[in-house]
Amino acid sequence: MAAVWQQVLAVDDFEEDPRAQGARGHRRSVSRGSYQLQAQMNRAVYDERPPGSLVPTSVAEASRAMAGDTTLSENYAFAGMHHIFDQHVDSAVPRLQFANDDKHLLACCSLDGTLSIMTLSPPPPSVKVTLKGHGGPVTDFAWSLSNDIIVSTSLDGTLRIWNTEDGRCIREVRDPESSELLCCTFQPMNNNLTVVLTRSSVFQVGNSKHHLQVVNISTGKKVKGGSSKLTGRVLSLSFDAPGRILWAGDDRGSIFSFLFDMATGKLTKAKRLVVSEGSSICSISARSWISREARDPSLLVNACVNKLLLYRVVDNEGTLQLKRSFPIQHGSQHVHSIFCPLMSFRQGACVVTGSEDTCVYFFDVERNTKAIVNKLQGHGGPVLDVSFNCDESLLASADSTGMVIIWRREQK
Repeated sequence: MAAVWQQVLAVDDFEEDPRAQGARGHRRSVSRGSYQLQAQMNRAVYDERPPGSLVPTSVAEASRAMAGDTTLSENYAFAGMHHIFDQHVDSAVPRLQFANDDKHLLACCSLDGTLSIMTLSPPPPSVKVTLKGHGGPVTDFAWSLSNDIIVSTSLDGTLRIWNTEDGRCIREVRDPESSELLCCTFQPMNNNLTVVLTRSSVFQVGNSKHHLQVVNISTGKKVKGGSSKLTGRVLSLSFDAPGRILWAGDDRGSIFSFLFDMATGKLTKAKRLVVSEGSSICSISARSWISREARDPSLLVNACVNKLLLYRVVDNEGTLQLKRSFPIQHGSQHVHSIFCPLMSFRQGACVVTGSEDTCVYFFDVERNTKAIVNKLQGHGGPVLDVSFNCDESLLASADSTGMVIIWRREQK
């Protein structure tokens, strides 16, 4: 199913597929113009058609099959609890994420200093392996594209690389200034080309001393020219799909965009947006386009302003323009949100967010009124993170009490 969906996206999307490899490792791609030109062309094409007059094609049928050919509300009718994990009880779980293109493999990190890799199939769900070694709370982690390694950051000032099969720590990279490491992300193109093939990768790390740094995790060395300084502590990072633009959010309310040089790993600061002075930018998620009706590249942002913010990316330097905001309870915790992974020809598109009121919210970003599609209740503390598996059959959510809930989609 995952392979079918990749073929669907390859036909629909205007951007390069970072996973597509030709013979001898050369990258296959389609011609891609600027974000601004792309958005204008998309709007022009779709504005010429009457509302709802999308032409059915074989691609449309494949999309409907993946999404279930249901309404948006029906498709996101997550109701039943599939399983509850409590191995990190009494310590917050700030981040969790399903493995890439996987339905049953999930990982999370905890302020108790450990990470867990959980498997949901075959039943019963269980903790596959616990990653132990950090000397302080674990703040963030990321799966490699092939899911064979996880990289984590911690308040102990170290970045650790783990083997996901046996839980071994392959490498420890210590910050030279012993700064607390707060967030991390893989560079999509380099991750694909080097982690899988040559066991070397470029990695982005944000620390407590306002620095953003590109690191080669094979050598543990900083990349020359791959550093920059923000106005505050770096709390959130996200690349666009081709890996050319990196957005970073800090605890003083600013989002910075950086241009990433694919050949050298150099970062060049481009734009700055002040969302709200003094309000932490806790989460940033980038997406090429949300749905076939909303084809502008977009950025989903959680800031401590009691709103979930959706921005339009308007040019090749990562300039942002506010498109929508959705009310949630978010004033101090590090709450995260995600775009729903699947797209279809039904009207609307969904995003999911945690909230400090202990609920999980689903919002239709194209609906002008009554945007809440679903609301899940069951957590005993603020919901800090959410993650879908690859086919949207399961949703995971984590909270400040250490509880991880796996929700299953309602079967029709």
